[in-house]
Amino acid sequence: MMGRDGWRVRLENGFKLDLNRFARRGYIRPGFITGPVGISWTSSYWGHLGSALLWADMSGPFEGSFQIKLGNLDQRLVLVRRRRHFGGGQWYFMCPVMNRCASVLWKLPGADRFCSRQTWGRRVAYHSQFLSPTDRAWHGKSKINRRLCEMGNVDPEDWEFPPKPQWMRWRTYRGWEERFDQHESELDRGCEKLLAKLLCGKNV
Repeated sequence: MMGRDGWRVRLENGFKLDLNRFARRGYIRPGFITGPVGISWTSSYWGHLGSALLWADMSGPFEGSFQIKLGNLDQRLVLVRRRRHFGGGQWYFMCPVMNRCASVLWKLPGADRFCSRQTWGRRVAYHSQFLSPTDRAWHGKSKINRRLCEMGNVDPEDWEFPPKPQWMRWRTYRGWEERFDQHESELDRGCEKLLAKLLCGKNV
């Protein structure tokens, strides 16, 4: 029987491989063989979590390989390139368990390999699923800020909502802006509810 959400493992407590992020940072390069490249994981609470070495062969037109060495783990993964409807192609990991394409793989505490989110089903959850609506809104704003600042190479401390990264399409940027505004509206509603409770308490 599935326990309450509090009993589910948080994905963020494990290690994450994000293929698109590696490409943005230049750790891997479509069309080339790269590595070894060193990466590390950190937590605002625990500090340094671990370090690893990455290799990638993306020189082929449709299939490649990815290798990660993390402590005693030495895992090799298949990479596949799928055509996009609007031209070009997109690289993905092939999950070693589900045999499906995934941009992100996870290694949970105690697990012996990286797999896709779907591998663990309802045994795992994202950190945001444990948050209240208000905390989720703050988390969402922070996440959007951090991602856009990373893409645009600007300091998150200088911007609440950063300017459009030079290479990003305006349509994509407007989508991020709309999501940011939705989080803002959720926070405004939370403030209104809190104020209403305080006023009701004073009138009792």
